[in-house]
Amino acid sequence: MTRFEDLQRSLWDTSSEYAVQPALTDQVVAEAQRLLNVALPNSLLDLLRHRNGGQVAAGRNAFPTSRPTSWSADHVPFDSVMGIGRREGAMSLLDSPYLLGEWGLPAAVVLVSGDGPCWIGLDYRACGRHGEPSVTWFEADLDTELVLAPDFRSFVEGLTAARDFE
Repeated sequence: MTRFEDLQRSLWDTSSEYAVQPALTDQVVAEAQRLLNVALPNSLLDLLRHRNGGQVAAGRNAFPTSRPTSWSADHVPFDSVMGIGRREGAMSLLDSPYLLGEWGLPAAVVLVSGDGPCWIGLDYRACGRHGEPSVTWFEADLDTELVLAPDFRSFVEGLTAARDFE
């Protein structure tokens, strides 16, 4: 398993600017946390300070699962991370309230990746809005979910290459 500190820069596919938001500032973080009414995990904010969202490197674009999903028998995709911002044409963590309503997902979630009907989100239901959320896979059309990791740091450390599953 790769250490989180080593992944902060190597997680990103820097050849693509797709979905990258403007550089993260403390003011933007504070406004996002106020709008979302949660404390975002420090591990997520550390990643977004290196690059505010965008495509994930091919070596870290999947997460192994303990049971099959509609996506695959043994993993889920993680090809991008939503940043924090309002860049036109790019989804953001700030879009979570709208997307949760559109897809009928639990209100105490902040989406970090996905494209309906499948999403990966920070799940605050068990820990409360200011605790450390688990990372959960949501399949809106099937009304199913699967906890992937107890926290965002563990999730990132467990990422692997989708090609390893083929």
